[in-house]
This record gives sequence, structure tokens and C-alpha cells, in this order.
Amino acid sequence: MHIPVLLHEAVDALAVKPDGIYVDATFGRGGHSRLILSRLGEQGRLVALDRDPAAVVAGEAIADKRFCIRHGSFSHMQWLLQQLGIAKIDGVLLDLGVSSPQLEEISRGFSFRAGGPLDMRMDTTGGQTAAEWLAAVAEEQLERVIKEYGEERFARQIARAIVAARARQPIVTTSQLAEIVSAVVRTRQRESIRHPATRTFQAIRIFLNRELEELLLVLPQCVELLNPGGRLVVISFHSLEDRMVKQFMRKAASTDELPRGVPLREKDVQRLSKQTLRVIGRAVRPGEREVEENARARSAVMRVAEKVTLNG
Repeated sequence: MHIPVLLHEAVDALAVKPDGIYVDATFGRGGHSRLILSRLGEQGRLVALDRDPAAVVAGEAIADKRFCIRHGSFSHMQWLLQQLGIAKIDGVLLDLGVSSPQLEEISRGFSFRAGGPLDMRMDTTGGQTAAEWLAAVAEEQLERVIKEYGEERFARQIARAIVAARARQPIVTTSQLAEIVSAVVRTRQRESIRHPATRTFQAIRIFLNRELEELLLVLPQCVELLNPGGRLVVISFHSLEDRMVKQFMRKAASTDELPRGVPLREKDVQRLSKQTLRVIGRAVRPGEREVEENARARSAVMRVAEKVTLNG
């Protein structure tokens, strides 16, 4: 069973209007979508997106004329909405990371807690699996991925151990990879409740699915699509993602400093001082009770911004 993180906080932050058009860009198993639908009126509309075919199948079970779901990456949001005749929206929710069903389904290869195939693809209709990538990646690139995307201080030792292990036999299961990593970072078991392989699995997943690149591509689209007063709500589970969201919102909410001593026309002043977002409140984190009930929530951070009326 998938338990949505920050369910009510996220939907409250959208400030749903009964007749508005909203996008749940990461449907998962539809927890946020169902709550959004409960707040929409008869004229409201909700479009859900997901690149996981299993999530799309789950979404197609929702029989509601106000709702539809499309298969695809949220980096293609504008194009997918154009196919539906939608040019502007009143709110968009991005719930990043992986869902509980993805983690719990052994065949997906996201979790190291069972010996499933080393897949890790969010979209199982194409792309390279983790096993295929690990079989060919250079040690230097592997180290860089584990260090940058996993923020793993043992990246060099892990990369070296993986390359040595694959020379003996192919690494094709999650348990194989977890054992290789655990042998290198065993000391972490005394430092944290996390499994020693957590950061490595996370790094490979983020890299293979281009998660940071996808986020960079979708954020400007969200701003472009939003009507004035529309809300952008993002829930992150990784420090790199949250940093990107925070910096993007801050930049969009600030005005460029006007050059001193340079004569400017009124339209130039308006262009240079253009503000597109207003940050709403501070970052929101789950309370102790939610973390106790859903361990996945422990690293969640939610940020909210609102589209402002463009100057001029």
C-alpha cells in the first residue's frame, strides 16, 4: 500500500479552486490525485502524469470524467498538456522520488532488501537497466555517479569493488550489489539506521532515470503553464533535488538588480525587474507522527511558490 507523503499539506498548499485545472505530475498510486478530486467542482479538471506504466494502469481505474492520466515524463508536461488542449493550469504538484509500490515490487530492482533483478528503471518500456549499465561503465564514471548523486564518501572504494566483482561474475541482482557495497562501508552500520548500500542504490537510480535533469526541465515549464495565482508544490526526498527547487524558486521570486548610471527605458526596467514567483511560507517537513507511520517520509521537504502577475 502506498502512503502519500505530506498528503493534506501538499493539497492544501495547492489552494484548489473548484473550477481550476490541476496537474499531478507524479501520480504514483493516486493518493494526492484523489484528494485533489475531492476538492474540485463539476467544472474542475485534473490531469495526472507518470512514466511508470504500472502507475498509469492504476490511474486508469479512476472513473471520473474530470480526471485523465497520461504516460510520460513530466519533462514533457507542456507537450502532453497541449495534446489535451490545455495551455494554462492553476496548480501543479511534483512528488519526486520513488513510490512505495516501486520499492516493494522485487522485479523493479529499486530495493536492496530482496534479491530481485537489478533494473531500477522508472519507465520499464525502454532504456538501460542498472545491470546493463554496471556491466559496462568505466570505474571513473561509476565513482563520480556514486559520489555526486549519492553524496557517498566511500564512492571510490565502492566503484573499485564493483569493477572487481563484475570481473568475476556479472552483477545482475540487487542482493549482489548490496553485498558488494556493504562489504566496503560496513562502518556506516554503526553510524546510521540506513543500510550501507542506500546511497549507492539511490545514486544509480537517480543517474539512470535522469531525475535531476528531468527536474531542471520541468520547473520552467511549470512557471510558464501556471495562471497568475497558480501554485507550484514540490516534495523532494534528496538534498540535491531540494537544493535545485529552492534555488529555482528563489531566483524566480527575486528581481534582477538594475544597473546604476545607465539610462533605461520603462519597458527595459519592467523586463529586468520581472518577478515570476512568490515563495509561500517556509519549507515544510513531516511531523514526528507521520515519520513514525511512514519511514519514507523522514527525508521529505515540501516547498511552495505562487505565480505572480508579470510586471507590465
